[in-house]
Amino acid sequence: MATFREAVRAWAAGGPKAPARELAGRLGVRVAVLLEGPSDLAAVDALAARRARDLAAEGVCVLSMGGAMNVGRFAQLLGPTGLGLRLTGLCDERERPYYARGLERAGAAQHGIFVCAADLEDELVRALGPPRVAELAHAEGDHRALRTFLNQPAQQGRTAQQQFRRFLGTTSGRKIRYGRVLVEALDPDRVPAPLDALLTAL
Repeated sequence: MATFREAVRAWAAGGPKAPARELAGRLGVRVAVLLEGPSDLAAVDALAARRARDLAAEGVCVLSMGGAMNVGRFAQLLGPTGLGLRLTGLCDERERPYYARGLERAGAAQHGIFVCAADLEDELVRALGPPRVAELAHAEGDHRALRTFLNQPAQQGRTAQQQFRRFLGTTSGRKIRYGRVLVEALDPDRVPAPLDALLTAL
């Protein structure tokens, strides 16, 4: 499935269609999950693993598009006008218009898109609570970085929820790592509704 993802990205960048089509048939790909970036991918993969699901074996390709503005291009390639896969995905509230327009232009239904109130990090911090996120940051060796961040003047007056959400995006790669860490720490009944609904729909 990783090879298929790379073939799709190459196709989206102007490369040949044939490798992606051949791999889709050989792997039995039936669904493409369109995600903005790798942190969302890490979270979806982590929740699938917790629920003992092998999405690749189920014919589900979870794809990081490199930004929500690319959804139209990927929807055209993978949806009814392309490989004919069922499309679904997870997006932030501010990205909903990109998904709506992209899917509409590709002739794909929009009911399979699940929307986070702000973004997935915000949903995860809310589900766990800032004290638990602080514990996880300490366990990950980020306690000093977190303390320094929280002491910055720009963070004064913000809620703990806002501070921790912002902290996750301050260093390259941190959102990806915590996409997995936070999902793995969730109680089963505290999975954010958009993420839970996405996995249930697959």
